[in-house]
Amino acid sequence: MNRKIVNPPELPPLNSTYSQAIIANGFVFVAGQIGLDPATGKLASDDIAEQTRQALENTVSVLMAAGSSLEKVVSVSLYLTEFDQLSRVNAIYGQYFRQNGPAKFACGVAQLYGRAKVEVQMVALASTQSEIPGGRLC
Repeated sequence: MNRKIVNPPELPPLNSTYSQAIIANGFVFVAGQIGLDPATGKLASDDIAEQTRQALENTVSVLMAAGSSLEKVVSVSLYLTEFDQLSRVNAIYGQYFRQNGPAKFACGVAQLYGRAKVEVQMVALASTQSEIPGGRLC
């Protein structure tokens, strides 16, 4: 099996225990993204909707670095510390996935890294190896 590590320079992992994405067997597995603003290293806002928007933007950046896109996403997992705010999260999510969206899972959790209110994890189809920019297979 070929694996390609994806760590876009504008969105480095928070620590060395994981990669932002792994491309393997025709899929891009994107690590969970919270609403950290890459420019400041802080949460974009205390508001769950704004954190959702930033988390999705971070995911888009990782997908692009992997040579994929939102149109190729097949599965999304949402983790919320305030599950009663799912409708607000869905309102932002719906701006990114308008029709025929991917399979989606959502659940409430007690706590997320850095006191984030939402975390987004995705799996997408990968481009062919010749279309994948940079990086290395390992």
